[in-house]
Amino acid sequence: MVRGVRFRAAALALVALVGICAAAQGADGPLKVGVSAGPYGDVLRDAARLADKEGLKAEIIEFSDWNQPNAALDAGDIDLNNFQHRFYLANQVKARGYRIVALDESLLVPAGLHSSKYAKVADVPDRSRIAIPNDPTNAARALLLFQKAGLITLRPGAGLDATLRDVAQNPKALQIVELDAAQLARSLDDVAVAFVSSNYAYLAGLDLNKALVAETADAEAKPYFTLVFAAREDRKDDPRIRRFIEIYRSQPVKDAVAARFKGTILAAW
Repeated sequence: MVRGVRFRAAALALVALVGICAAAQGADGPLKVGVSAGPYGDVLRDAARLADKEGLKAEIIEFSDWNQPNAALDAGDIDLNNFQHRFYLANQVKARGYRIVALDESLLVPAGLHSSKYAKVADVPDRSRIAIPNDPTNAARALLLFQKAGLITLRPGAGLDATLRDVAQNPKALQIVELDAAQLARSLDDVAVAFVSSNYAYLAGLDLNKALVAETADAEAKPYFTLVFAAREDRKDDPRIRRFIEIYRSQPVKDAVAARFKGTILAAW
């Protein structure tokens, strides 16, 4: 009997030791940072190279659509993400119950109305098709920019909760189609004008400076296109997360952003 008790105690001790080692290995593993495919990942990789010199390993994981990085973060599959503005995050938290909070700002990424057919807004024909993102906050952002262009008018008071139902005037009888954000740049052969965010515009070789109309970094608009880091509520004060963000928001990374994007994507610090 005594021998059996001792065996079980030794076995339990071994299991505990294995658990401790596994936990230690996880803590020492790379910090996993999620991002949507495109230029945001390039900036994160710049920061990861600097972090590596300080002994902080970071793995940058790209996702193919905007829904995946928050789902992976909430599930604990990644430690941090950087691809969204506060309004998109708030909408996802409300809709899906994610336990995710916004941390520091990273990039300013104004979007533009792009066209492969027309050089100016006045040239857009009646009854043309125009394209906007199919997620609520960026759809509203697109509608506001189309209103700024003079192509539509929204009802008074419509802001970042605007939907197609808020279009009060559409004098050219434009057909507004909703597409996945990643498809908008590719839609330019099929539509007259599309709202394209900076990351997908950059990948498609679209120049924000040549957009028909672009968002401007005034005090009112700036929060709508300023990206933030996001982490789970229970990890927001994790020292490794905080240190990585600090390295990201450093002068060498800021200089790299300026050199790479030439003013179309800007550092927010």
